[in-house]
Amino acid sequence: MTGAPNFIRITPFMHVPDIEAALHFFNDVLGFTTYFRAGTYAYIQRETAGIRLLQNSGDDGAPPGNRRFAYYVDVADIDRLYAELKPKLDTLPAGEVHGPADKDYRQRELCILAPDGNLIVFGQSI
Repeated sequence: MTGAPNFIRITPFMHVPDIEAALHFFNDVLGFTTYFRAGTYAYIQRETAGIRLLQNSGDDGAPPGNRRFAYYVDVADIDRLYAELKPKLDTLPAGEVHGPADKDYRQRELCILAPDGNLIVFGQSI
């Protein structure tokens, strides 16, 4: 591996019943800052600790049609990581890799479905 380190941090998704109450708690009580907010999703951070808050929708805590994110790894260069992993990603079953793709919430993401069903997402701020 050459060049600067690529991995920045891992930012878990926290599914919450009320996004407003969660933002109040994290911002006003724990001193986090909201860096991005879109509807029932928010990215908050304090120093190098980031958390992605997502309000529950339904009993399973995940919006209909979406997998429940739990593992989100922030990287500096998603395309560099994709180029490194592509030969091995190409061996995975069809439909288990998505991206890299630009999202409307200002992230470029590479989503990989692990054999156990967990969704691992690598993301870069854009």
